[in-house]
Amino acid sequence: MNDSVNTSLGWIMLWVGIFAVSMGFLESAVVVYLRTIFYPEGFSFPLKALTREIGITELLREAATIIMLVIIGVVSAKKFIIRFALFIYAFAIWDIFYYVFLYILIGWPSSLLEWDILFLIPVTWTGPVISPVINSLTMILLAGSIVYAERRTGNAKITVKEWLLLILGSLVTIVAYTLDYVQFMLHDHTTSLVANPSMNYIPQFFNWWLFATGELFFVTAILSFWRRTNRKI
Repeated sequence: MNDSVNTSLGWIMLWVGIFAVSMGFLESAVVVYLRTIFYPEGFSFPLKALTREIGITELLREAATIIMLVIIGVVSAKKFIIRFALFIYAFAIWDIFYYVFLYILIGWPSSLLEWDILFLIPVTWTGPVISPVINSLTMILLAGSIVYAERRTGNAKITVKEWLLLILGSLVTIVAYTLDYVQFMLHDHTTSLVANPSMNYIPQFFNWWLFATGELFFVTAILSFWRRTNRKI
C-alpha cells in the first residue's frame, strides 16, 4: 500500500487516541463530581437515588458520549471498515483511561475485581472493573488488526461470518452485564424495567462463563480475520 496512506493512518490513530484519552479524563471528572456529591463516604452499592434532573442528564450524557465516539470514527476516515475500527479503538482507549484517571484522582478502584456500574441504557449494566477492561483490550486488538490489514492490502474487509461472531459476542456480553440486574428486577416483582429500584440493588453475581463465551466469539472472529487477511498475496 502507498507509504503516504500508511503514514496518514498512523497519524489518525495517534490523534484519535489522544482524543479518547481526553474523553476518558472528562468522564472520570464528571464521576468524581457525582461521587463527591452523592457518595462523600466513598462509592458503594446500593446506588443512591438521583434527582430526576440528574438522572435524565446522566442518561443523555451516556448517549452523547457514544455519539461523540461514533462521530470521531466517521470524520476520521472514508471507508466504513476503518471508521468502525477507529470507533472501537476510541471506545476502548476512552474506557481504559476512564479507570486510569479515576484511580489517579480518587484512588478508585482499589481492585480490578471491584464492582462498578458500567452503563444505564436500556437497563443498568454492572460488572467487575476488569471485565470492561478485557473487552477494551479485545477491541484494541480488533481495531489494530483491521488497520494493519488495511495498511498491508488497502482492502480490509470483515466477512459475514466474522460480523455474525462479533454481533453474537456483543449480545452475549451485554447479557452477562445485565443479567444480575434483570434477575433482581424479576425477583423483586418490579412491574417495569424502566422503573428504578437502584436504591435496593446490590450486585451479587457476575456470570464469568457467559462473559468468557462472548470473548470467545470475539477472539474467534479476530483470529479468522487475521488469518484470512495475512495470507500471502
